[in-house]
Amino acid sequence: MGMSVTISEATDQDAEQILKLQYLCYQGEAELYGDYGIEPLTQTLASLKEELAGGTVLVARLGEEVVASVRGRVDASGTAHIGKLIVHPRMQRHGLGGRLLLAVEAKLGAEGGARTFELFSGHRSEHNLRLYRKHGYEQVSSERVDDRLTLVTLAKAVEASAFVASA
Repeated sequence: MGMSVTISEATDQDAEQILKLQYLCYQGEAELYGDYGIEPLTQTLASLKEELAGGTVLVARLGEEVVASVRGRVDASGTAHIGKLIVHPRMQRHGLGGRLLLAVEAKLGAEGGARTFELFSGHRSEHNLRLYRKHGYEQVSSERVDDRLTLVTLAKAVEASAFVASA
C-alpha cells in the first residue's frame, strides 16, 4: 500500500524544499502571464524563512518529501490573508489543494482569531479560481496590474468555512 500524505506545520528545515517546490509550481503561472519576474519565482530563501518565523506555513508531506504548501497570516482587523497555495504537479487534481486550504483556514480561524479569509489569484488562473469558489470564496474586487494581469481578490467569512468543511 502507498504512503499517505500528511499535513503539518512547516519547520525551518522545510524552507529549501518549499522554495524549490514554489519555483516549480509557479512556472505555469509565469508562462500564463508572460512574466517570469513574479515574486514567487524571485523570492529568496531568507525571505521565506522570515515568513516561516512570522506566520502560519503548512506543508503536505509524502514520506519526507514536501509535496504541497500554503501560507497565511492574520492582520489586526481579523482578516486572514492566505497565499502561495502550491501543489506539486504530479499531486494535483487529487484534492490535496482543498485539504491544505481547509487546514490553513482551521488554523487561522480557530487559533488565529480570523473573522474573514482573503486570497487572490490572477484572472487567467481558472483552476485556482475554481478551487477557491468551490470552497466558498466569492470575488470581492479586482485590480488591473498591467496589460497582462488582473488580480482577483476573493473572500469568505470564517463561518462560511465551517459550513463548507462540514458539507
